[in-house]
Amino acid sequence: MNTFNRRTAIRIAAVSLLLAAVASPIAWFVARENAEEATVSLAMEESRRLLRHFDAVALNGPKAGEKAAKAARTIAGGLFDIAEIYDEHGDKLAEAMTDAGAAVEERLPGHGRPAYQAASYESLNFGDALWVLRVFVPLQEEGGGAARISGYFEGVRVVSAWQREQMRANALSAALLAGLASLLCGAVIYPVVVRLSADNQRKAREVLDSHISMMDALGRAIAKRDSDTGAHNYRVAWIATRIAERLGLQGHAMQALIAGSFLHDVGKIGIPDAILLKPGKLDDDEFDTMRSHVRQGEEIVTGIGWLEGAAAVVSGHHEKWNGAGYPRGLAGEAIPLAARIFAVADVFDALCSKRPYKAPLGFEAAMAILDRDSGSHFDPAVMDVFRPIAWEVFERLADCDEDQARQLLDERVRLHFGI
Repeated sequence: MNTFNRRTAIRIAAVSLLLAAVASPIAWFVARENAEEATVSLAMEESRRLLRHFDAVALNGPKAGEKAAKAARTIAGGLFDIAEIYDEHGDKLAEAMTDAGAAVEERLPGHGRPAYQAASYESLNFGDALWVLRVFVPLQEEGGGAARISGYFEGVRVVSAWQREQMRANALSAALLAGLASLLCGAVIYPVVVRLSADNQRKAREVLDSHISMMDALGRAIAKRDSDTGAHNYRVAWIATRIAERLGLQGHAMQALIAGSFLHDVGKIGIPDAILLKPGKLDDDEFDTMRSHVRQGEEIVTGIGWLEGAAAVVSGHHEKWNGAGYPRGLAGEAIPLAARIFAVADVFDALCSKRPYKAPLGFEAAMAILDRDSGSHFDPAVMDVFRPIAWEVFERLADCDEDQARQLLDERVRLHFGI
């Protein structure tokens, strides 16, 4: 199992356990409430049936008390442990109870005369494994028109231990089923998520590979126009990456730096050959045209989503720490960090590389120039980071051809782009 699959499994398991932890108590509560309500509904229905059987619904006339007493005794021996019957004014006509009912009667909360319009119940837990259900039922005469309340029935049921256990077992079963369903759902979803994620990763890698290939082709096309070699682009991008790693850049910031370093001169595509390839010194007008490659480079990378970050280097690689650069004359930390990093990498490579118009400088001579311009051309903080690795970079790039430079950069690209 690779790291992604392991991470996905942990996340799905955590979500499944969380769902189980939430669903199980809810299922327990709902099952217990349903069982309680079913018990109460059965008791209410049975009490109404018995009251009608004993003609104790219409509680008026000389025999109302006798009918109520007979019905109360019968009901108290069945579904209820206490049965109380009241007339329409709320006066008690009869009361009967079992031994269990007598044991809990004094613990029940008192109330005034009954005057309720609808049936209801209350569940009472006394904390010593004693669970009592208390129902309140208005008695209504049957007949045409609106039903009139002719009395009240109140019953108390002491829920037996076996029934409590049965209700608890049913609630526990519902809770376990809900928890198991959550876990099984996670187990079923896992392979689907892994497969979809693997497909997404593969497609993302393919898109990223195409982007990098296009960046490579564009950079090589620029280099072919300018110096007939792409090695410079590979080298400066690699040097800038090494500096940025020591500064702690990562993620999108590092990716933008690599793309910007490789495409820093993309605007030179728009510079006429007569100026770009002129062997001699440029006059003022020609130099202004050459400088325009920065603006043209910005226009090229702007609007291309994955290259938007490259604009920081493309637009700022000719700015100087003291504000004497171009095109905007930015100074200090107003210059994007990526551009400040690239400036050191670009000048170091230019000094140490052979060009048609100059021989390469040695390490000491190149570093002397960079140290001299630290604080004027270069960010002193970037130079402080570069100095400890400068000799290693110099040795690594000495006699490094284009294919070797490309391989060096490819290693950093794969690391920082997650390929």
